[in-house]
Order: sequence, then C-alpha cells, then structure tokens
Amino acid sequence: MSRMSPSPANRPYHHGDLRAALLESAERTLREKGAGALSLREMARDIGVSHAAPGRHFKDKQALIDALALDGYERLNEALSSAADRPDQSFEQQMTALARAYLGFAVENPELLELMFARKHDPDSSAQLAAAVDQSLGSFTRMIADAQERGEIVQGDPERITTVAAASLHGLAALIAGCALDAEETLAGLDTHVHLLLHGLKPR
Repeated sequence: MSRMSPSPANRPYHHGDLRAALLESAERTLREKGAGALSLREMARDIGVSHAAPGRHFKDKQALIDALALDGYERLNEALSSAADRPDQSFEQQMTALARAYLGFAVENPELLELMFARKHDPDSSAQLAAAVDQSLGSFTRMIADAQERGEIVQGDPERITTVAAASLHGLAALIAGCALDAEETLAGLDTHVHLLLHGLKPR
C-alpha cells in the first residue's frame, strides 16, 4: 500500500534558501495576480513548506512586500551600475546605455517597478530601501557630474538635471506599461530619444 504524500503544512523544510524561494514566488504572484494577491500562507503553499516557515524571514505581508521592493532596487542598481561604468564612451553613449538598462528593467518588470515606486514614497519604508533608491538615482547623478567636469554638458545642479533625465525615461516606461507605446519600437528608437533629450528641440 502506497504512502500518502504529506500535506504542505507537514512537509519537512527542504529549501536551501527559503527567503529567495519566497521572493521568487511573491514576484511570480505579483506578475500574474497583482500585489493584492500576495500572501505568506500562499507563498508557503506554492513552494511546499509549512505555513509557519516564512515567519523565519518575514514577520508579515508588509515585510515581504518591502523585501520584494528592495530586491527589485538591488537588481535595478546592478544593471544601472554596469551600464554607467563605461569611461571610454562619450556622455551620450553612456546615457543611452543607462537608459537602455533602465527601460529594459521596466519593460521586463512593470508590476515590480510599480511596487518599488509605491514603497519608495511610503513614509514607513526602511532606511535600507531609502539607501537603495538613492543609489539608483546616484548612477545618473555621478555620470552627469563627471560629464560636467569634462565640459560635455551644461553646468548646473546635477540632481536637478538627473530629475529631468529620469522623468523622461520613466515617462517612456509608463507609456509602455499603459500600452500607449510599443516596447520593442521604443527600445529600438532609444538612441534618438536620448539625443533629443540631450540636445533639445531648438534649431541650430
């Protein structure tokens, strides 16, 4: 007579990295069903551990959401840092690479990016998340400050210039998410977008 499989609540803990497994499950749920469907109990059932197991890493659903947002920013920052670290390229080439990294992340992870921005503006967000947000903008700001030192762009507050550039790129991401722009066509025309952003519309 065959033995019955144990229920998820009774299965032995077998994940080498439960936290990572929970975040993967949470991101999958976020993408397929939205943030409202996130649940520690459902995550536990999805990966086959006891209902109590997620409590080892996340005290509640909000802690899971915060960790998901932080993980998103860390991945975005890695992509932005790699794109910005190109000292042999001109500022326009660097900006295009950075724009492509950001827009690529936004196109691949629209639901996650929305959650990231929502937690970014929450007054209860953690200092760790705030630092990750600052790092993402820092990739832009450092590149702009370096270009100013080289005389490649106008002088001025690097943070204000960063805001203008970041708003333009996030605007593209929002239009793609809202189906107003085609992702593939937008990425293909990104060089032109960055050129217009840097040189303006005034005839020369």
